[in-house]
Amino acid sequence: MICGYRIEEIEHPLTRKVRYLDKLVDELAKGKKMEKILRG
Repeated sequence: MICGYRIEEIEHPLTRKVRYLDKLVDELAKGKKMEKILRG
């Protein structure tokens, strides 16, 4: 679940990628390391 949306419910591939990037930016802003985020 990213930004209130279920990834499985997002049909448009570009929108899905934008949501993933948004989540990535949020995690980086919280101070998490890139390696820890991408591992999951």
